[in-house]
Amino acid sequence: MKVFIAGIMQGSRLDRDIDDQGYRAQITTAILQRYPGSEIVDPNELHPEGVGYDDEQARSTLLEMAALAAECDLLVAYAPQASMGTAIEMWQAFQAGAPIVTISPMSENWVVKHLSDAMVPDLAAFRAWVAGGGLQQIAGAEAAVSAARKD
Repeated sequence: MKVFIAGIMQGSRLDRDIDDQGYRAQITTAILQRYPGSEIVDPNELHPEGVGYDDEQARSTLLEMAALAAECDLLVAYAPQASMGTAIEMWQAFQAGAPIVTISPMSENWVVKHLSDAMVPDLAAFRAWVAGGGLQQIAGAEAAVSAARKD
């Protein structure tokens, strides 16, 4: 199962810094503990210095990550606040038919509500949901979960 981790990096910041990315390790651990054969696609791991990219490289990376989101078997979106990049990646995965699990307190936000196959309010709820077999409840995810078990 190929899992893309979408999530807040700059959010609504006005500077070139990024928010804490520790959530990515928590998501990865939760997935790999339950589905050890999974492949994790983490944009921050692929481009750890991305915030320092020049405009051309940043644009290319933005489009590359959107394309990778469309190639996943599952997209996990971490959005404790609005994130335009996360929304783009969610849209790409949605258009490609991949199930989307969103970790966000914004349950009434239209992007979160209408693109997600499952929503949980925070990382603790996500960990419990994955450990309890929540992925099997998502329509379309059964094949990916089965494939991950075979690895």
